[in-house]
Amino acid sequence: MTATTPNRNPVQLPQTEFAVPGVRCAGCIAKLENGLMLDPGIASARVNFTAKRVAITHLPELQLPQLVNILGDLGFEAVPIAADVPDGTQQESREMLQAMAVAGFAMMNIMLLSVSVWSGAQGFTRDLFHWISALIALPTVAYSGRPFFRSAWAALRKKRTNMDVPISIGVLITTALSLFETFTHGPHAYFDGVVMLLFFLLTGRWLDVVMRSRARDGVSALLKQTASGAMVLGKDGKTRWIETKALSIGMEMIVAAGERIAADGIILDGSSSVDLSLLTGESAPQIVREGDRVHAGTLNIDNPVTVRVTAAGADTAIADIARLMEKAGQSKSLYVRVADRAARLYAPAVHTLAALSFLGWMLAGAGWHESLLVAVAVLIITCPCALGLAVPAAQIVVAGALMRAGILVKDGSALERLAEVDRAMFDKTGTLTRGRPEPVNLDNATDEQRSILLALSRASRHPLSESIRRTLEAAGTQAASLSKIREIAGSGVYAVSGTRDVSLGRPDYDMASAAMAAQLLIAGQTPFTIHFTDQIRSAAAETITELQRLGIESTILSGDRASAVAPVARTLGLTAQTAMLPEDKLDAIARQKKAGHRVLMVGDGLNDGPALAAGHASIAPASASDVGQNAADVVFLGDALTPVATAVRAARRTQQIVRQNFGLAIGYNVIAVPLAIAGQVTPLIAAAAMSGSSLIVVANALRLRGAAR
Repeated sequence: MTATTPNRNPVQLPQTEFAVPGVRCAGCIAKLENGLMLDPGIASARVNFTAKRVAITHLPELQLPQLVNILGDLGFEAVPIAADVPDGTQQESREMLQAMAVAGFAMMNIMLLSVSVWSGAQGFTRDLFHWISALIALPTVAYSGRPFFRSAWAALRKKRTNMDVPISIGVLITTALSLFETFTHGPHAYFDGVVMLLFFLLTGRWLDVVMRSRARDGVSALLKQTASGAMVLGKDGKTRWIETKALSIGMEMIVAAGERIAADGIILDGSSSVDLSLLTGESAPQIVREGDRVHAGTLNIDNPVTVRVTAAGADTAIADIARLMEKAGQSKSLYVRVADRAARLYAPAVHTLAALSFLGWMLAGAGWHESLLVAVAVLIITCPCALGLAVPAAQIVVAGALMRAGILVKDGSALERLAEVDRAMFDKTGTLTRGRPEPVNLDNATDEQRSILLALSRASRHPLSESIRRTLEAAGTQAASLSKIREIAGSGVYAVSGTRDVSLGRPDYDMASAAMAAQLLIAGQTPFTIHFTDQIRSAAAETITELQRLGIESTILSGDRASAVAPVARTLGLTAQTAMLPEDKLDAIARQKKAGHRVLMVGDGLNDGPALAAGHASIAPASASDVGQNAADVVFLGDALTPVATAVRAARRTQQIVRQNFGLAIGYNVIAVPLAIAGQVTPLIAAAAMSGSSLIVVANALRLRGAAR
């Protein structure tokens, strides 16, 4: 989620990212973003709740120490993030789990002791059990309460509050009151309630950490597939091993068969087949040779190749995918804004409510002991953990589920917008089709023709030549020996085979009908024409049908001529608008918006960027241009079109779960708070009720784990 100020343009300003482990809820997010925007040197601030990070766009003169101080003044400890700094999730999870285990063990033992007291133990026996409970509870509170006490103290030192302040106050007052009861031989002590509260609070926090960790598991697994380094050929002709982070543009890597490629690059020498399933989902290996591009993380299968590095580290394609997933945290959707406002009001409201409850019961003659118990119960039971988890819990779970299915959600609000669409507009080439022309009649060529075709196609970078080469190499064709090979731009490739002139180029007939054809000429033989087709993506028809079932009408917006679009439109049963310029696509979307429709734009090309940005929601394949990927809300891997319908279904399911979570959180408070104010709830029951509401919300969100099926 991002906060910006209209009179400060964040474009081209430096951005610094910090780890902020103290972000616990929507209130923390709002406090960070709104507080940062009060500084005149900050142009924008974005909190990623999933990663517990904040990205700050600021004026150049605002240096790192100043930013750390600004964050500290807001009550948040911050650590600048470098490329090799871990996110700390594992350590946080381990600390939470240890504290939760201690609290759980103590809770079970104290509950056993409390059974005797509840059963009517009196005098010395009751006092003994209270003292034993105190000996167990005091060190447990000191150890297991540290996450809450640290957070509350950090906020109070900066003269601020957060949700851990009333929790800490409630825990400490209840502990002190229980000690007082034990010293004075009172009938009741609430050590069991205190420890139970800590146990369930820690359980909720730990589940939150686990969910955020799972949301990034797909990315972590992806990044772990990258090579640790590469064998680099130096200018002196010697090779040396260099770590991945030290690779730079222009270096030449020698990648052995069976090794993963450490950086994006172009093959300088050799040919092999490469497993691209890590990036594209395509199971069949792709044959590559000199001049072809290869990407970091892909596996070189057959032969050693020499690769010149064109992009390394954070600039590789696999790093781009990781960044897309990092953006899949919360955002300023309607439901997040509701949670933000509720969380901002929480601390003053709950403190006021507890104080009024204490004063009200005192005026009613209940005495300070009973009045304090009521106030403590109000403090505990009104904790907004469930409300704070309503949106992020659902978004985090579904983002992780979609990631595992090869669907990258760049922004949490995209799920809300995607759930609202009722129209879908598809680009054709590269979106409904694979965007890769495939020859359809090479089987009709003779062995000699196929051999010469392969040799000629290897000498050209034209897309049709590339397609011929891939098909023939995959079929095991052996290339002919040619001489005097030359390529004439816009005409074709020419060579000599033995004593005969041969060429591969444009057909002789009208170019309008030959845009997807090429012709092989061998002196003394009849010309052989190769026809091509741009295959429709697998499951495209099923996807269109599924969208229709979801109430979404689909159409084609294409820049291609009508004759090229007609076969695809006819096969999928869609209407089509053709020969459209980028501004024409924008006009089409604007007309739909004016008619009250919410448009899902699905496209991939450079010319689709404006339309993707203009749509109510947008989806692009991973093969899309950089402009297309940046403009889209969702990016999917692989050749199948199924992820489009999957993403819409998951988004709608997510909104259902979010609404249910809000209903559960609000319903809990409507019932529980009046009971606490009326004195019908002890601190023990308050602890169980509050923690239970958070666990119910988390459990409800976990139902989204199968949302991508």
